[in-house]
Amino acid sequence: MTIGADRYGSRADTLVFLACVALSVAAMSVPQTWRDPIAKALRQTVLAPLLDLQEESELLRTSKARFAAIEAQRDSAALAATFLPELRSENARLRGLLGLENRLPPGYVAAEVLPQSLPTSPPAIVTSAGAKEGVKPLAAALSPEGLVGIVGTVDAHTSVVVTWAHPEFRASAMTSDGSVYGIVAPHGTAGGGVWLLELRGVPYRQNVPEGTLVLTSGLGGVFPRGIPIGTVVGVVATNEEWEKTYILRPAVHPAAVSHLIILTGPHAGGDLRSAFEAAGEAP
Repeated sequence: MTIGADRYGSRADTLVFLACVALSVAAMSVPQTWRDPIAKALRQTVLAPLLDLQEESELLRTSKARFAAIEAQRDSAALAATFLPELRSENARLRGLLGLENRLPPGYVAAEVLPQSLPTSPPAIVTSAGAKEGVKPLAAALSPEGLVGIVGTVDAHTSVVVTWAHPEFRASAMTSDGSVYGIVAPHGTAGGGVWLLELRGVPYRQNVPEGTLVLTSGLGGVFPRGIPIGTVVGVVATNEEWEKTYILRPAVHPAAVSHLIILTGPHAGGDLRSAFEAAGEAP
């Protein structure tokens, strides 16, 4: 019985096929003056739902393509907006660096901070300037905000700058009015305190108000006079009866430095305060 049903279905399909062929031949033999009206009538009646479905499918395909394009533009805009503050900050630092170069006396070289495989290693950074560019050990490394550190080792085209966060960093310093002198060193060797500085050796009877700017004093012949180091934010309670230690907020954070200036000329006896004061007045 199933076989008979299959045979009947195949015969029906064959008859439908033959009927379609006959209709196609008949349509091709119809004169042109009759063909167009008949085709128009079929499009408006029998084929109307199919044509509407085709139109909806085309609109859906176009809408999906437009949605994908808009979504891609949105993702690109979001990605660009993510890096926009960082790019603005870097542009501002580069403009500040160019301005500082124009105010410094001759004898310096601009350098880029190179990527390091271990950024959390001892607080030192590798720069793109070396002996071929005139860099020497114990040269001061500066940014538009102030002192970054001191050159430790020098290769042909690279150098390692030991930042102020290194436990062995020391610098002779003074307050901005020149009334108080002392030694600046890192505050602590671990934890959050490592990103602060100390002004040590201040006589007990001398007070340094909070907000006072501390500069390099030029004593010792390593750092020129007048480079900003940090700002006083408090005093450390000690048992010493003859000296005080003040906490400084650094002028420069080493992790934020992407470009810097390394002094190569005889700046030890000079005073760079005017260069940084002009930078502070710039908008």
